[in-house]
Amino acid sequence: MSQPTIRRPPAAQPEMTSLLLGAGFALASLILLPAIAQKIGLGSSLTIALRGALMRAAHRL
Repeated sequence: MSQPTIRRPPAAQPEMTSLLLGAGFALASLILLPAIAQKIGLGSSLTIALRGALMRAAHRL
């Protein structure tokens, strides 16, 4: 008599995806966004607003 095999999805896959996405958004909002904003001459208040929008978008994922 053969026993049915139970397929379990890997538990670490969604966690790793979330971790990589969070790290990417943190890198973008804390390092890349201010550097690009300074390069093109955006003001600090606009940079902070863009950072807030990026972090809200990251939180929705």
